[in-house]
Order: sequence, then structure tokens, then C-alpha cells
Amino acid sequence: MKTSKLIAAAALTILAAAGAQAETYEGVHAPVSANSRAEVQAQGVVAARSENPYGDAASSRVAPTLTASAERSTVRSAAVATAHSANQNLKREAFVNSVVPSQFKLDRPTTQQAGL
Repeated sequence: MKTSKLIAAAALTILAAAGAQAETYEGVHAPVSANSRAEVQAQGVVAARSENPYGDAASSRVAPTLTASAERSTVRSAAVATAHSANQNLKREAFVNSVVPSQFKLDRPTTQQAGL
């Protein structure tokens, strides 16, 4: 029993010695910057005087109104035409070999608008 405890203690000691490896200290590295001291100081002044985009007050303002790139009637008529087309909900996976038959292919404009 005494030898088994000695062997177990020796094994634990070897594992502890193998696991404890120290890192080497390379000292403090010199800062590397492409900007001169004056440029960094000027950027600091600008940043200190500008508004904080991450502050609490940044999201408390009213958002500006969004302007559309197309007329409302044009977008609506395109949406109605798309909704009434025969192949609106057509999926390629529904057909053999994922090939859409020619009778379902319609000439559609290739432009897509967000939100439709």
C-alpha cells in the first residue's frame, strides 16, 4: 500500500511539473503609430468636442423622415402586379430536377424593391 501511494504521488508530481510552464516576459513594447503627436492631438480635440454617438441622449432624438426612391403609386402598382402573377409563389424545388416548366416562366422585370 505504501508503494502504491508513492507511485501515485510521483505521478501527480510529474503531471504538475509538466503542466506548470511559465511564459517569458518580453517587456513593454514601444507604441507603433503612423500619425504624429500633433495629428493625434488634433483628432483628440475633434473627438472631445463632437457628440457621443453611444450616449443615452443619442437615441432620444426624433429620427428623420425617410424619403422613398420611387412614387407610391408606382410601387403599389408593381406590388399588385406581382401579387396577381401566376408564378408568384413558384418554387423550383416543387418540380422534377428543380426545373421550372416553360409554361410557368413569365417575363418579369429583374429589378427588386425592398419591402415587397
